[in-house]
Amino acid sequence: MIRRVDLRGRVAAGELNDLPAEVHALVPRAVFDVEKALDVVRPICLDVRHRGLEAIREYGEKFDQVRVDDVRVPAAALKTALEELDPTVRGAFEESIRRVREVSQDELGGDVASEPAPGGRVTQRLVPVQRVGLYVPGGRAPLASSVVMNVVPAQVAGVPSLAVASPPQKEFGGLPHPTVLAVCAMLGIDEVYAMGGAQAIAGFAYGFDGCRKVNLITGPGNIYVVAAKRFLLGQVGIDSEAGPTEIAVLADGTADPVHVAADLISQAEHDPMAASVLVTPSESLAAAVEAELLIQVAKTKHSERVTEALGGQQSAIVLVDDLDQGTVLVDAYAAEHLEIQTEDAEERAALINNAGAIFVGGWSPVSLGDYCAGSNHVLPTAGCACHSSGLSVRSFLKAMHVVNYTRDALREVAGHVVALANAEDLPAHGAAVSARFPETAAASGDTAAASVTTDGTAAETAPASGTAVSARSLEDS
Repeated sequence: MIRRVDLRGRVAAGELNDLPAEVHALVPRAVFDVEKALDVVRPICLDVRHRGLEAIREYGEKFDQVRVDDVRVPAAALKTALEELDPTVRGAFEESIRRVREVSQDELGGDVASEPAPGGRVTQRLVPVQRVGLYVPGGRAPLASSVVMNVVPAQVAGVPSLAVASPPQKEFGGLPHPTVLAVCAMLGIDEVYAMGGAQAIAGFAYGFDGCRKVNLITGPGNIYVVAAKRFLLGQVGIDSEAGPTEIAVLADGTADPVHVAADLISQAEHDPMAASVLVTPSESLAAAVEAELLIQVAKTKHSERVTEALGGQQSAIVLVDDLDQGTVLVDAYAAEHLEIQTEDAEERAALINNAGAIFVGGWSPVSLGDYCAGSNHVLPTAGCACHSSGLSVRSFLKAMHVVNYTRDALREVAGHVVALANAEDLPAHGAAVSARFPETAAASGDTAAASVTTDGTAAETAPASGTAVSARSLEDS
């Protein structure tokens, strides 16, 4: 059902960051060809750019097999979905929202002010992105929990305008899944669109009749959603390229094989391309997990999908010489979700630099993070955790420096500015400073500064190249 990759005796832990090509090829990784998918989504995005809503309708009919005349979900549909939501499910969502909101508020932080010199102040202001498009997948599973993970941190960040898109469902008359709509209503989101795939991403990026363009698009999706986000990056900001889900479990002989197998299956349930990887030095654990997989997969609802994912090249049980080698291996793998089920789990977790999220110990399964840990489940995949972060309140904030210097503070540093400007052969940069001190520049014979009179009007003499006031003359003044 799941293959083995035996790295024992093949490479030392210290050499894993420079894996031989033949060993690197054995490490499980899904084939996720975004470049190829770009060829599919490029004409779709450009068509939406030129034809707007009509193109979105046509692609929805083609890919989702349902014609939606008005893609904006009516307020009545949102209200009905919330009223009809199962009370137990509603309570679970309320708790999930509470936990994610609490974590987001703790992450928020505030402005930071610095004074690098007396009278010179630089403040880093955190300001929310003004309009965000939030994508919620609706393919094999209606990921209503992704509404929570997208909306709550954006609300905590203070984003004033939020819009949600989720694919239309034929069985629900062209509306998104009712649970998705219900959670939107719970969170006070009334701008919801029944559109999915690349056409939804393009609709947000370019805007269309009835929907203003957004500044940022967040949320997971299939390979075509990811490709559309890549194609439109620059037209809008994006959170990351979150592709098929993946889990890596680093475990030793103390781990419970029943738990490990269940966790591997939980992520394989998402998609036939999902990756489930166990890294262990324990052959007895590997054998026990293999036996458990046979038992548990036969009982799970989506056994066919799970079997395909576990049997794919992206999934494997990787045997290593020891935990040190395994730790370096999973760090290099940079999994979306990394579980550490070892006797020294907390210490091992502290050694990891590359993971979307780390789940420490046998009582912190990935499923907890998917719903109710308070963490976010929109995370980087395909090794992108080595350079990207998961979705958080910071994803919806921009940092701006606000510079406020007094005249004396500028005078104190002016010579350095002039010196650096001249060193880069950009004398007008220096002149922009020395012009503010014409009396000093005139005394030093600086024609660039002297070209500006004390009342701020321009004189006839044009500044000559390289004539900015010297650093010495300003410092001495």
